[in-house]
Amino acid sequence: MSTTTTEPGTATVARPPAVRPSRWPAWLTNPWGRPRFLALTTWVYIAWALLPVLAAILFSFNDGRSRSVWQGFSTRWWWGDPDLSVFHNPTYTDALSQSLELAVLAMLIATPLGFLLAIGLSRWRGRGSGSANFLMLVPLTTPELAMAVALFLVFTQLSVLPFTAVHLGTTAQVIGQVTFSVSYVVIIVRSRLAQIGPEYEEAARDLGASTRQSLQHVLLPMLWPAVLASALIVFALSIDDFVVTQYMSSGGETTTVPMLLYANARGGATTPALNAVATIMVVVTLIGVGLAYLVLRWFGRHSGDQQKQSGAMADLTGIE
Repeated sequence: MSTTTTEPGTATVARPPAVRPSRWPAWLTNPWGRPRFLALTTWVYIAWALLPVLAAILFSFNDGRSRSVWQGFSTRWWWGDPDLSVFHNPTYTDALSQSLELAVLAMLIATPLGFLLAIGLSRWRGRGSGSANFLMLVPLTTPELAMAVALFLVFTQLSVLPFTAVHLGTTAQVIGQVTFSVSYVVIIVRSRLAQIGPEYEEAARDLGASTRQSLQHVLLPMLWPAVLASALIVFALSIDDFVVTQYMSSGGETTTVPMLLYANARGGATTPALNAVATIMVVVTLIGVGLAYLVLRWFGRHSGDQQKQSGAMADLTGIE
């Protein structure tokens, strides 16, 4: 309740009401304030996720055979040992080459297929377009184990062409990886298409370009960074995949690095060479994801600069 004080010859001055202290801390009474523990929580999570990986990488340089007791620094398990190191053991080199082969093939197939699907689904406005767009997202929501079992039954039990022509092995592994990774390409490319809008194509058509010319000379250069980023993401997804690749495998000649790690990680007879193989996979995956991030970041800056320049030109010419 406000009070006033009056003195002879002075104006009436109103005093503000007394502020009663809150019973609750400030960070509870102001939920929109700056989160004080966000940085701490983030760093704790990063440490929890990365410290085991860093420990495994460190022990790949262990001088002894132990994977838990440090016995000195050495590159023995990378290339020093003539029989047991990564680059001298056919088991490890074959798994690495198989993983890289599957990743490259999946990237080369899923990227153009996803690009064409993204273009088609964004243009389709007739009956069935909603169902097609929903079905394109099914591989993202389907558990990978359910997809792997379904593909395994298709290739082994379904006696209908063309499924009978595909046998378990590299071909089946590539098909399985393309099946779940093509949706990622569609989502990335379609998000970029939504940002671009139809104006550039319409302008090209108004200037006399055909549908193919507007796609080749106008739309594709603007979509190229998104296509490249999606290709790198497919590569990273494929090289780390285990469930689908395991079910589509036909034996030791189609063993990948994730399969090798799963089969030998708990074995007592393994050496730090297994850590070296895992380190190679981590580095390759980080390179792929990092390049995709840099491409998208560069394109975001470049697109922002172009929009600023377009706005400045519109202000100068008086065109909105």
